[in-house]
Amino acid sequence: MKYTALIYRIILMFTLLGLSACQGEKNEIQSDQAKTGQRALAPEEANGQFPYRRLSTYGFFEGEMAALSHSQKLIPYRPASSLFTDYALKSRFVLIPDGSKAQLIDEEISLPVGSILVKNFYYPEDFRQPEGKRRIIETRLMIHEEKGWQAYPYLWNEEQSDAILKIVGAETEVRFVDQTGKDQVINYLVPNKNQCKSCHNKNEELSPIGIQPKHLNNDLPYESGTNNQLAHWTDLGKLEGFRGQDSHPQVIDYEDQSQALNDRAMAYLDINCAHCHRAEGPASTSGLFLTFDQKDPMKLGFNKTPVAAGKGAGSFKFDILPGKPEQSILVYRMNSTEVGIAMPEIGRTTIHQEGIELIKAWISSLN
Repeated sequence: MKYTALIYRIILMFTLLGLSACQGEKNEIQSDQAKTGQRALAPEEANGQFPYRRLSTYGFFEGEMAALSHSQKLIPYRPASSLFTDYALKSRFVLIPDGSKAQLIDEEISLPVGSILVKNFYYPEDFRQPEGKRRIIETRLMIHEEKGWQAYPYLWNEEQSDAILKIVGAETEVRFVDQTGKDQVINYLVPNKNQCKSCHNKNEELSPIGIQPKHLNNDLPYESGTNNQLAHWTDLGKLEGFRGQDSHPQVIDYEDQSQALNDRAMAYLDINCAHCHRAEGPASTSGLFLTFDQKDPMKLGFNKTPVAAGKGAGSFKFDILPGKPEQSILVYRMNSTEVGIAMPEIGRTTIHQEGIELIKAWISSLN
């Protein structure tokens, strides 16, 4: 009887612990909802009602989650140039529902309702061995729902077994060895759901950035062989409107030092700045437009005084002073992490030294 009573107490203890954990998770969900005003989460089973609490519920990845081995319903993609996010590496996928196709019209890709963009952010322990052991920090989903695009950030657990919806964002310390062999520590910030629109903003509506013909009109290796990304989508029956690589604009990889300096600089500005600094973006009133195909010197900021930069201008007078990067507001803001000065305003807590050197070299070359 003593053993029976002991076993009963042990079972009761674990039951109460389980109930406490469930209640804790429920409280966390309710807290996140209260902070952001978001709708209630769907049940954990995959019932098609988004968002799910756990990333694993979507069934995007097969086998061990941390391997990020994608299911056949996902198509990998990669922009020619990548937005800088505190040196994080990224893997990207798109899901286009069965029986549906994306449409390429007027150099924009329109993804059908039900499409999902999946972007994973991770750090190798040692950047000299990028294929070695790594830590996945977050996965961001953009889901094209009936009412438009919605963004959902997922934070990976320490065990790297799953990621949990974190609509209020998060903060975590990341340690790694950089390409020079130096130890680095980054205070990595996962944006909250509402912050996503700060960058993914087109005419005041949430909109994808990297899924544009200019970014995807290049080759990518697939299991079936290397192919142009837009041609690959077309071959899969997932895209209409692609007329061939030479018929669409193409942004280069700004890290490719074999390319012209001007093209590299414009590619960098396009992917890192133009989501805001374009006619349809939230920084349109600045008069500074930084898309890769911009040719107007004034719109590029040459000898242009800022509209209302505040302390973001520092002691400098011009957005870009040709030949003088050290006197250009653009470089000054790129070279800061201070709130009110740093550009982009969110998405990084460190300075992209390589990016700054590229833009400084470009401004130095301007007459």
